[in-house]
Parts: sequence; C-alpha cells; structure tokens
Amino acid sequence: MLIVFSGLPGTGKTTIAKALAAQTNAVYLRIDTIEQAIRDAGVFPQGVGSSGYQVANALALSNLALGHTVVVDCVNPVAESRQAWSETALRASTSLVNIQVVCSDQHEHQRRVETRASDIPGLTPPTWQSVLAHEYEPWHDAPFTVDTAQLPAAEAVAMITRQLASQR
Repeated sequence: MLIVFSGLPGTGKTTIAKALAAQTNAVYLRIDTIEQAIRDAGVFPQGVGSSGYQVANALALSNLALGHTVVVDCVNPVAESRQAWSETALRASTSLVNIQVVCSDQHEHQRRVETRASDIPGLTPPTWQSVLAHEYEPWHDAPFTVDTAQLPAAEAVAMITRQLASQR
C-alpha cells in the first residue's frame, strides 16, 4: 500500500505521517529530507525542481516491490505530482491512499508555521508568507482529509488507521 500525505507546510502532515509509519512499520519517505540532501550535494545550483519527487517515487516503487507499505510526506501541490504517485502505485500493483492534511484554523496554522524549528539540518523552515503564496491546486477527486484544527495528531492517526483497515 502506498499512503501519500499531502498539504501545505504547518498543517501537521509530518507529525501524523511519522506516527503512522512507526505504528505500521512502514517505510517513511519525506520530500523535505530528500530535497535538502539534493541541495546539500550541490547537484542543481538553480534549485531542486521536481527531482525530490522523482527520487521519492523511485524509492517508493522499489520498496513497494519488496512488499513494504510506504508512507510519503509531501506537499504534493499539483496534479502532476499526484498523478506520479498514482502511476507508482499502478506500477507496483498496489493501492494508493491519498490523505490531505489541513488546518482550518488560520491563526493556529500561522502560529505553527511561525514557531516551528526545522528537524532537518540545513533546511530553513517556510515563512507564513511563503505558505500563503504556495501553489496548491484543488484536487479533482477529494482525498481523505484530516483537519488538525479539529483533531489532535494521535486521534488523527487512529482515525486514519481505522480508514486503512476498512480499505484492505
């Protein structure tokens, strides 16, 4: 199973995705970590572009082929990146579960963004202005959505776990 968490920075994706991956013993792939490693390598002086997503899709496919569940933590803002995950699941002959994480309380979302510290060496956390300006296309088919303004992370993980169990 390929489980892809999507949403703007500061919504709680990483907290929930990490907890779910640990609880289910899944492979955890975080785009921020991959992109920072690419930046640190100095491979693309103009920026990483879509390379982090391409690397993550390749890693997901190889782990899915080994029979592992894969949890991906990413913004996943555009139709092209969402389609790539769908193609990866199809190539691996596995199911894809899209989970969108939102924070409907704008003040809480802003507080989270402005007070967060990066847990990835070298990665500068986004500013609230950059989050507001971030491209994020509407979904064609609404994914399973978790609102972290309404649900603590532990409850969100429990709800997602129940949802995944009902889909197996």
